Amino acid sequence: MLTEDEIITAVEAAASLGITKLRFTGGEPLVKKNIVSICRRAAAVNGIREVCLTTNGIRLRSLAEPLKEAGVKRLNLSLDTLNEEKYAYITRVGKLEAFRTGLDAALEAGFEKIKINSVLIGGFNEEDIPQLAELTRQYPVDMRFIEMMPMYDSGDFDEKAFIPCTRVLDYLPDAVPVGEDDGVAKLYRLPDAKGNIGLISPVSAHFCGCCNRIRLTADGKVKPCLHSSDEYSLKGLDFSGMQRVLKEAVWNKPAWHGDLDALHRSQAGRNMNQIGG
Repeated sequence: MLTEDEIITAVEAAASLGITKLRFTGGEPLVKKNIVSICRRAAAVNGIREVCLTTNGIRLRSLAEPLKEAGVKRLNLSLDTLNEEKYAYITRVGKLEAFRTGLDAALEAGFEKIKINSVLIGGFNEEDIPQLAELTRQYPVDMRFIEMMPMYDSGDFDEKAFIPCTRVLDYLPDAVPVGEDDGVAKLYRLPDAKGNIGLISPVSAHFCGCCNRIRLTADGKVKPCLHSSDEYSLKGLDFSGMQRVLKEAVWNKPAWHGDLDALHRSQAGRNMNQIGG
C-alpha cells in the first residue's frame, strides 16, 4: 500500500502536471485512520483547487467536521436503497440510521456540495427510484442514478440486472431537464426540489470522449481508464519518477473503454472497490 507521504508526493506530481481536482474514494476511505491528515495535506498542495471524497457516510457523524476543516469541499455519499433489509444486504454491516446521521452531519458541516449516488440494479432497487429521488425535496442534495457497470467482480453480467438511466424518467414523470449538465451527468429536477436528479450512463451512452480522469489505486497503480487492465506503478518512486509515470499513463489513455456494453464485462482486472469509483 502507498504510505501517506507517497500519496502526497503523487498529488504533488499530479498537480505539477496540471491536475487540479482530487477525489478520495474506495472501498471506504473513512476506514483509513489518517484520512483527515491525507486530505489536509493534499488540499494544501500548490495547484490543487478542490479535494472531494466519496463515502458510504456511516462514519461521517464524527468525521464530517474534521474533513471540512481539512479542506474537503465536496462529498459524494453512496446509497442504493432506503429499504432497511436491502441496505443491510448490500452494505453487509451498515444501518440506514447511521447513513442518515452521517448525512445530517455533512449538511451541518457545510460542504460546498453533497451528492448521493445510487447504482441501478434491476430486480433489486428499481422500485426504490421514486423514494430515493424524494431526497432532493427533503435535503439540498443532488441524487444521481448510475448505470450498473459489468465490472471484474460482477460475475456473469446478467442482462436483467442492467437498467438504462432513461428508465429512471419512467418513474419520475414530473422531472424536467435542467439547462446544463454536470460533467458526466444529465440533470433533471423535480418540482419544489432543493437539488437535482443526475443520470450517469457509462454503458448505454458512454462519455469516453470527454473523460479527463485517471485513477490511483491504494497499492500505487495508475489506471488511465477504469475499464482497462493497463496499470502504471508509482510505488517506491520519487517526485520526478512519479511525474514520468503519470505522463506515460495519460499519454496512453485509450480513446474509449472498448468492448463494454450490457453483455460484456469490464477488462479492468480488479474489483470496483479496489479501483475507486
